[in-house]
Amino acid sequence: MKKNTIKILIIVAAFLLQAPMTMADRNLELNADVISKAAGTLATLGPDDVVRIGWQREDVPVMVDGVKLPTAAGLGSWAAFKAVTGGGVMLMGDTVVFEDEITPAMDAAFANGLEITALHNHFVFDSPPAYFMHVGGHGKSAEKLALGIKAMWDAIKEVRNENLLPKGRFPGTAPEITGEYDIASLELVLDAEGSLNGQVLKFTFGRSATMHGTEIGASMGLSTWAAFSGNEKQAIVDGDFAMTAEEVQPVMHALRRAGIHIVAFHNHMVNETPPYYFLHYWGNGDPVTLARGVRSALDVQKESSVGL
Repeated sequence: MKKNTIKILIIVAAFLLQAPMTMADRNLELNADVISKAAGTLATLGPDDVVRIGWQREDVPVMVDGVKLPTAAGLGSWAAFKAVTGGGVMLMGDTVVFEDEITPAMDAAFANGLEITALHNHFVFDSPPAYFMHVGGHGKSAEKLALGIKAMWDAIKEVRNENLLPKGRFPGTAPEITGEYDIASLELVLDAEGSLNGQVLKFTFGRSATMHGTEIGASMGLSTWAAFSGNEKQAIVDGDFAMTAEEVQPVMHALRRAGIHIVAFHNHMVNETPPYYFLHYWGNGDPVTLARGVRSALDVQKESSVGL
């Protein structure tokens, strides 16, 4: 028998020996019963080998453009699990959240190793306003990912158990807006010069990209910024982080560690290089403390990317 023929037979035999093991591993990694038990809800295996779980938000009636929206028309939360070539499991999903559920759901996701991949609205003229938190994850255990989804959904249910209807604002008092700030302290923390426009003190940090072969920057809307509105003792800070993909999760985690709420996460452009994502945030408290929170996110952003 020729050497080439022997080599081919050896390769085929090795493949046949490994194939059942690989399939068994895949079945072990992606077991609908295991996912169902971990998530606390029915899981179904589709013909494309994707396991899905779902939760219809029937607990809060939503009016959209004068119509009580049926839950099946777009008020469903779901998560999908798929085995990854080479081992492991990936997760993608979307969770309906009302305004007072956003931060608890996000914190639960982060605590369980999940990623937030988008936060935005799907409707206008909706009451109460409904938002959609898209999640992702990857790991060796589908069970662990499913437990993360359960933790998110349980956090939402806990909010609704405490208050039947969504609240209209974040906890805490609103600051009196006088436009008087300790500008020197804020500039020192943020390592940038602030610009006072009426009663609002704003800091801007430019980014750069190319689009249509042309360089763009802060003047075209590609920037991270922070705006303080209030007084020397208490202020709100709102703003926008412009982030490349590798910066997204570190920035989110830093802001949440600082007690700053993430209120939207989406894209503003298409076809830019590199692609940028934009995160909108809101905080309320001592201005210097808020500035330190923003600074911590800027620092991890810098650590996560070269060329900031």
